[in-house]
Amino acid sequence: MKISGTESRSYNMSKRASSAAETGRRILQATEDLFMEGPLSDLTLNAVAERAGVTVQTVIRRFRDRLGLINATAEFASARVMAQRDAAPAGDVRAAVENLIEHYETTGALALKLLAEESSSPVLAEIVKGGRQLHRQWCERVFDPFLRNEPDRDRRLAQFVALCDVYTWKLLRHDAGLGRDQVTLSLLEMLEPFTRRP
Repeated sequence: MKISGTESRSYNMSKRASSAAETGRRILQATEDLFMEGPLSDLTLNAVAERAGVTVQTVIRRFRDRLGLINATAEFASARVMAQRDAAPAGDVRAAVENLIEHYETTGALALKLLAEESSSPVLAEIVKGGRQLHRQWCERVFDPFLRNEPDRDRRLAQFVALCDVYTWKLLRHDAGLGRDQVTLSLLEMLEPFTRRP
């Protein structure tokens, strides 16, 4: 079957767009990986380009400069986090905790590194601020049935935010050395007084 010129051009454009998207993803993933390996101050466009297997000019053409790259990487990571966290249904405490633990098992190290370095960089401070807002919004949505008739809603929401925080997970999982199932059980036990059905 013969492909017309229009179909051939459309196919080639689609192939180029797919290749460009993959290149962008590789650059963003390389940036995130390098950040996990050292301080943000050590992250250079040269190192990112080398890790991603592209030229520095390609990185600049796509993200303009180092700040643009860092912000794009933060958005890239945030979108991935929210896609995973949004799967937690409102009102189902066990499902919410399991979702949260899965999230921390896969990206908890990144969150902790961001928190550890936030005071060293205004860029990281903004990223962490956004992460805190997203976490609070997640708690507000997931625990909404337990907040609706709560007379001191702000205090109760703050308790949910604290109990579900990455530092709580770190204390249980890393500092106390609990297994994943035990961390899940611990969070369910701590949340139980606030999530009892009347």
